[in-house]
Amino acid sequence: MSTMRLHSIEMLYLLWLLPLLLGLFLYSANRRKQLLQHFIHRGLQQKLVFVNPVRRRWKAVLLLAGFGLLVISLARPAWNLEQTTITRTGRDVVFVLDVSRSMLAEDLAPNRLERAKLAIADVIDKLRGDRVGLLVFAGTAAVKCPLTLDYGFFRMMLDNVSTESISRGGTMIGDALRLVLDQMLDAQEKKYKDIVLITDGEDHESFPIEAAKAAAEKGVRLFIIGLGDENEGKRIPVVDASGRRTFMRYEGKEIWSRLDAETLREMALAAPGSRYLNVATGTIDLGEVYMQLIGSAEKKEQEEETIEKYEEKFQVFIGICFLLLCIEALISERRRG
Repeated sequence: MSTMRLHSIEMLYLLWLLPLLLGLFLYSANRRKQLLQHFIHRGLQQKLVFVNPVRRRWKAVLLLAGFGLLVISLARPAWNLEQTTITRTGRDVVFVLDVSRSMLAEDLAPNRLERAKLAIADVIDKLRGDRVGLLVFAGTAAVKCPLTLDYGFFRMMLDNVSTESISRGGTMIGDALRLVLDQMLDAQEKKYKDIVLITDGEDHESFPIEAAKAAAEKGVRLFIIGLGDENEGKRIPVVDASGRRTFMRYEGKEIWSRLDAETLREMALAAPGSRYLNVATGTIDLGEVYMQLIGSAEKKEQEEETIEKYEEKFQVFIGICFLLLCIEALISERRRG
């Protein structure tokens, strides 16, 4: 047997109850003896009392031993160390999220940006070995989470994303894609790489179609999610310092934000193997889209991990405990004859 390990060692504190139980048994035995001497003359006890004190002591010992074994089983003892090597496979997936002011438009509830964050969170729930990264953009772009397998950290960074994540206004889709290609994805490998772009498509002359072509040349697939009303559009709400809600204006006129689906379609067409998904003001299960388009695609080996696992043996101690209690129940305290 190899070194024993206790997975719940704190349960051994219950063993401090053993002295207390032993004290109760001793007190009970002494109390019974005093009462017998008080009510029955010593010379008559042998004739009138039909209890075997030796058997009673053995029953107490078995109960105490059973309790001790039960506590040990609760501590989850384990031995027989086994080492298993797990090879993780997956793809590199970068989420590129538009955080410009236009993403506050409420043609999707509660607004475009929050709906996009919920959609990304749905994907994270279904990830199985893919490395994920997060880049946000408006007038400039910033990496919020480099490629990682730590999905908890990714979620934390995603939760903190808002329109305040980028100080400069505007929507520079092309610059965001070029930053992903330059800083986040391996330029030497020509496959196993995907970009999920979520935006309303209102680009400000950052040459997004050319950036899409550059991504395709480097073996990167684009999955473009278009959010927003493509026809009428929606106003962009703003809240002033006093909490009063108004709408964004430019040169005295209210700004209406529309989905620029045409630009996004051209980007997908310019990058072979890419897809444009026109959500507009509808709904989308991005987790299901991931499973169909990304999760089922060819994967690469990400890393190897050696897991050490001890075989739990608490059943042995529970079995012995049960056996001792059965023996205790079969032992009669009555004295023969």
